[in-house]
Amino acid sequence: MLSAAGLTSHDYPFRPVPFTAVHLDDAFWAPRIETNRAVTIPYAFGKCEESGRMDNFERAAAVLRGENIANRKLPGYPFDDTDPYKVLEGASYALAVQPDPKTSAYLDSLIALFAAAQEPDGYLYTIRTIDPQHPNHWDGPTRWLNDPQQSHELYDAGHLFEAAAAHYQATGETNLLNVALKEANLLCQVFGPGTNQLHLWPGHEIVEMGLAKLYRVTGDRRYLDLARYFIDVRGSHPGGDDYHQSRIPPVDQTEAVGHAVRAGYLYSGMADVAALTGDRDYVHAIDAIWENVAGKKLYLTGGIGSVPRIEGFGPDYSLPNRTAYCETCAAVANDYWNARLFELHGDARYVDVFERTLYNGLLSGVSLDGTTFFYPNVLESDGTSARSPWFGCACCPGNITRFLPSVPGYVYAQQGETIYVNLYAGGNADIKLDNRLIKLTQATRYPWDGEIKITVAPDKTSRFAIAVRIPGWARNEPVPSDLYRFADTNTEPVTLSVNGKPVGIKLDQGYVRIDRLWKPGDVIGLNLPMPVRRVMANDKVNADRGRVALQRGPIVFCAEWPDNPGGKVRNLVLPDGQPLTARFEPGLLNGVETIAGKAFGVTKDANGQLMKTEQDFKAIPYFAWANRGKGEMEVWLAESESSVTPP
Repeated sequence: MLSAAGLTSHDYPFRPVPFTAVHLDDAFWAPRIETNRAVTIPYAFGKCEESGRMDNFERAAAVLRGENIANRKLPGYPFDDTDPYKVLEGASYALAVQPDPKTSAYLDSLIALFAAAQEPDGYLYTIRTIDPQHPNHWDGPTRWLNDPQQSHELYDAGHLFEAAAAHYQATGETNLLNVALKEANLLCQVFGPGTNQLHLWPGHEIVEMGLAKLYRVTGDRRYLDLARYFIDVRGSHPGGDDYHQSRIPPVDQTEAVGHAVRAGYLYSGMADVAALTGDRDYVHAIDAIWENVAGKKLYLTGGIGSVPRIEGFGPDYSLPNRTAYCETCAAVANDYWNARLFELHGDARYVDVFERTLYNGLLSGVSLDGTTFFYPNVLESDGTSARSPWFGCACCPGNITRFLPSVPGYVYAQQGETIYVNLYAGGNADIKLDNRLIKLTQATRYPWDGEIKITVAPDKTSRFAIAVRIPGWARNEPVPSDLYRFADTNTEPVTLSVNGKPVGIKLDQGYVRIDRLWKPGDVIGLNLPMPVRRVMANDKVNADRGRVALQRGPIVFCAEWPDNPGGKVRNLVLPDGQPLTARFEPGLLNGVETIAGKAFGVTKDANGQLMKTEQDFKAIPYFAWANRGKGEMEVWLAESESSVTPP
């Protein structure tokens, strides 16, 4: 095992309980994580082979052996290397929980292939190695020189580093880690403030996060210093722009701009470096940017990125629904960022955004059977949107495969003598608190039901605190800003108890802290009422003016074509005050809660006059849409004829 000697004393003050110590057995997340392990990961590896991504490594290795490959098919995108890396990262997380000799052997064969494609000095970027005299048009004439614009050499390296850290931590083997460290050492030689080093920023961020992970694994300070350099060099000389978050130095930025995935990875990398160095300037910057996103640029589903042309952020309050981009990768990046902000501040509002994104804008990116995907996640469809079995640019499926296995790692966190309960899902966790072991067992049907029972079993009776998160949606606050609001106030109270005795709801940063002498068998009871709620957007959001969305618990709902008369939903009117009821349908979409009631369908008569007809109405969870073929879908429903889109 490698030594981590030399690690700074700084790190995140609120530490997540590792996903390997949290075992979910609920009816919501456990099946999805298993589908990801048993179906999506093998499927994605197969698509990487079928599409030539593995062949790129084979061809690069052949070139390095001096073989002639002139007649073989040209490679695709310069970032295709990252797709096998991301799926391998997800497979490593899955192996950490459930050993699988067949998968382990397959990963070892891939790692040998990656190593064979690596040039002697550590450079690993197959598209240039295959034909260095004729680089892809995205690349510069020599290594690195076009990276701030289109080259993805550093982006590819970042995903390699993330995969290597995951594989090492899952297996204890160093075969992939050695490949990553060889390239990381090359980057330390090539980039930096020295007179003989290159002063360039990564065109697509993530290498910063990857270097921080390598630093945590090895304790080699060079990796942390280089991560910081790649952040600080942005905006330091001409050529930067908002698209790449490089027009001004990141510490001076206060608004989310440019490509949303790049931005989310940058802010996550800044959080990592801030935590590991204690740099408060980074924290001030990402806090200000977060306020801008949460208050002006966040979709109700937790998606980010409203402009398809740049796959990124638009002006404040510009949140169109039919052309929403909300890339699946951006949802993943948004959750990485919000998780890190919680780890910096211990404030539940970041978990509120994390949860909203997780259950809605992120989970919508993969089908229920785990084999088709969304790249953008629109909030309104005219019937042309459909999931795809793969993409030419296949960043999103790989991100799904690596994120889903890690979900249990976001359920709990700890700081000092306090355990934080952040997410609710049935299962158990073994949490080390100093020299004690505390077992927590959750029993709940969340997100369909707000009744939660947490059994506490310390290995010995002892005093510590458990901080129970009261979600913003349960406190009449859909998001931690005025961007969205509930149309009415739910007066049914949240209740909390220990061993049946009520505990007062006294909030501290969104948590109720229960500090007591805990003994085995103590039970925390939490009830979060889940009425159907109507959500309104800030009046400055033009796209949602005169419209209403539906939410129950953490789940955002949508109207979809198979559930509504005539397969039409874009012409629906859902007036204020119309009664709505929720019920669980075990036979629909693998088992989901639905919302039903009466609405009005608006059509035009022969004279072009609007006609309004009462009809049955039904809504399903947004994450489950587009699993039954193409058709109309709507999240924001008109409240009157003046806002409707009649056929």
